[in-house]
Amino acid sequence: MATWSDLNLQNSASPLMEQLTFFHDHALLILLMITILVAYIMGAMFFNKYTHRYLLEGQTIEVIWTIIPAITLIFIALPSLRLLYLLDESLKPIITVKTVGHQWYWSYEYTDFSNPYEFDSYMIPYNELPLNGFRLLDVDNRTVLPMNTQVRMLVTAADVLHSWTVPALGASVDATPGRLNQTNFFMNRPGLYYGQCSEICGANHSFMPIVIESVNTKTFIKWINNMLNS
Repeated sequence: MATWSDLNLQNSASPLMEQLTFFHDHALLILLMITILVAYIMGAMFFNKYTHRYLLEGQTIEVIWTIIPAITLIFIALPSLRLLYLLDESLKPIITVKTVGHQWYWSYEYTDFSNPYEFDSYMIPYNELPLNGFRLLDVDNRTVLPMNTQVRMLVTAADVLHSWTVPALGASVDATPGRLNQTNFFMNRPGLYYGQCSEICGANHSFMPIVIESVNTKTFIKWINNMLNS
């Protein structure tokens, strides 16, 4: 979870988020190199009163500063397209969960069981928050999911546009009324992962957080059995 001192992305909890972090660092390094090069050229030309006239106009220099940016864009575009296809790849899920965005809370449904388990997830008000709780992020009913398992999340909305987003998992899906979108993720470690609605959906847009609790398979089976039998 992000804190005030963090200047980078959240620590990844899924292979897709790891790839997003690698691409971010890759693109940032290229941008840094371009910035330094352009700053050096501009400084050299600004403080040099003997600027060569062929540096300002000519076919050779035109070709050079057209080809070099094209090659640079290729080094950015190829990893970006690869990552885009990885994000859209639909793998065979082990478990499917459906979430519906409402003004202003999320509802979840575990659809793989004979008796689907459904619950609503509301943000815990500040005056009811425990001492170790996180303001504006904790919910009364967490979404418990097994780690090391391919999870498919079906996302839709009941009223207006929402967006189901959990940064640590690299998951961000638009919740559109009348449309069923999906995303896949694979959590490779246990923990609590926080997210929020990323679509401005009304007055209480900032009060509908998401909490994913990643647990081992035995704990998940025990939890879902208790929920189905209660």
